Amino acid sequence: MTTVFRLDRGTRDRYAQLVRFHHDMFADAWGDIAPVEFAIVAWRIATPPLASTRAYVRWHRRVLAAEAVRNSWDGTLIARVQLVAPSPVNLDALPPVASATPPTSPFGDDRTREEDEGAWRGWPNTFGQFVTPTDRDLARGPFLRASVLVEAPLPLTGLPEAPEGPVEGFEQDADRAVAVLARAMDRLVGPIVAGLESSGPDVPLDRSP
Repeated sequence: MTTVFRLDRGTRDRYAQLVRFHHDMFADAWGDIAPVEFAIVAWRIATPPLASTRAYVRWHRRVLAAEAVRNSWDGTLIARVQLVAPSPVNLDALPPVASATPPTSPFGDDRTREEDEGAWRGWPNTFGQFVTPTDRDLARGPFLRASVLVEAPLPLTGLPEAPEGPVEGFEQDADRAVAVLARAMDRLVGPIVAGLESSGPDVPLDRSP
């Protein structure tokens, strides 16, 4: 089974510090009869973009974003995960798009046109990680970056009750909520990511210069 979400135990103490620092984010969750809002905020603090460096929740290279959100219909919990996907069309069959950057740049950085310049490309990657193309990349040709959006209900089983406030030990409750959500999302998304990994042509593991 492909592991998509896991906890970085080396950042556990830092996560507890972040939870204490951002305790005001839990204002709408304190004392809630349902564990949903508390779990949502705990997850948000554990993941990018709020956890910008060494997030407590680590995920597979195909995951672009992963949220836990409240269902406005019945107040239950929903996973919303965006994943990198192989292109739905044959990029080699698409007509090239000419670059707007002249071989002799007005900025003095003269360059030679590459043989495949203007050809459509999929997701660039660095050291196996999918990345957004830079402006320099886009100046040399077009990109078609496919992704899929997974939206599905998550079980509430195992989630801790919402504390009455920022009492002593509430960081452990947040930690437990994140662990429960990580396992649930992993079970949900794991088979999908495994399918995407084996579904056909994708970008190479080494980014072209």
